Amino acid sequence: MGFLRSFYDNLTLKPQGFTMIVAGFLPVFAIIAMFPVVASIIGHFHTDPDSAIKVPAMVTAPGYAIAVLAPFAGLFADRFGRRPLLLACTFFYGIVGCAPFFLESLNAIIASRLLLGVCEAGILTIVNTLIADYWDDNGRRNWLMLQGLVGPAFQPMVFIAVAAVAAVRWNGGFLVYLIAFPIFLAMYVYLFEPQQPQGNERAVEADEDPGTFPLSSAVAVGALTLFASILYYVFIVNGSIVWHELGVVDPMAVSKATFVPSFFILAGSVLFRVVSRYSNAVQIATFLALFALGLGGIGLAHSMWTMQLALAIQQTGAGMAVPAMIAWSQTKFAFHHRGRGMGIWTAAFFLGQAVSPIVVGAIARSAGSMQAAFVITGCVAGLAAAMGAGLASRRSLH
Repeated sequence: MGFLRSFYDNLTLKPQGFTMIVAGFLPVFAIIAMFPVVASIIGHFHTDPDSAIKVPAMVTAPGYAIAVLAPFAGLFADRFGRRPLLLACTFFYGIVGCAPFFLESLNAIIASRLLLGVCEAGILTIVNTLIADYWDDNGRRNWLMLQGLVGPAFQPMVFIAVAAVAAVRWNGGFLVYLIAFPIFLAMYVYLFEPQQPQGNERAVEADEDPGTFPLSSAVAVGALTLFASILYYVFIVNGSIVWHELGVVDPMAVSKATFVPSFFILAGSVLFRVVSRYSNAVQIATFLALFALGLGGIGLAHSMWTMQLALAIQQTGAGMAVPAMIAWSQTKFAFHHRGRGMGIWTAAFFLGQAVSPIVVGAIARSAGSMQAAFVITGCVAGLAAAMGAGLASRRSLH
């Protein structure tokens, strides 16, 4: 308790920090809030022969909009200011998020979900930009760790709230998006437009022209984020298939088996804060090594307990991956380029969400099983971790 009290006392700009932690959950919220009600929505549109395809597409539609539009959101944030755009995106998030409650056309609902993705692109990009604007490296690490802890804690409450309102009406679950309005009010009260720092920023390379967008850094951030995102979603998308290959086919049995390991994503956030005292290369190599052990272990598992052990390792890596990648990306862009830089990070991460099932599915077809695909992706992660460790030894990644 003493450590927690000391940690809390050392946090600065607490109202701004907690506001952005909650706001940063909104893009994730848009997807997980729909999973408990997919079946009921398909049932409502049973007369549409394509409902079994359209409804899952409706759930994931915001992600495609984010992947395309996040760089533009970052460009607008750099040019016109962070706070006004974030307020606008959050306000309209609440409107288009709950719009399906008043709609009866599945195509119209899909269109509203794409508009929701437009708002999410702005929210996620600007939240990560403001974290870098408001705090120095130490402050960023503190708030990124808290973001990693609070987000997963919200998920059970979201599922309960969605299920409760959906029990009354098939599209009642969309009303949970009204949560955006109190978040909007908190933003209006607490968030302020950051001022460009005076003098040279440590984030800018010594030989970099501060007036020129660092294209090489943008390419590096986009490529490494896309790679990490593909690994991040390997289990999320394909984990149930591995359980099936192990002979665990009952959904409730799968849920019970993954319940405890899933909490290790919180351990990953804490591990990020511990490892963050070292270089970015060490942080990235660490979560890649955890992915290698976890994914490879899942692929080699032959019993439930070995699967759970490997999954706990994989979830620890997943909990560390997002804050570590954001923290690294934030250091690659100066204030006047940071919105665009974080927009590229956001786009690459959500592109990885879309690409991962395609890549892993192709590997599984070639290798003969999903477990074999997990072994291969684990080996790839291990090779990348070794490369990162080599970079760390030469202190080349800052």
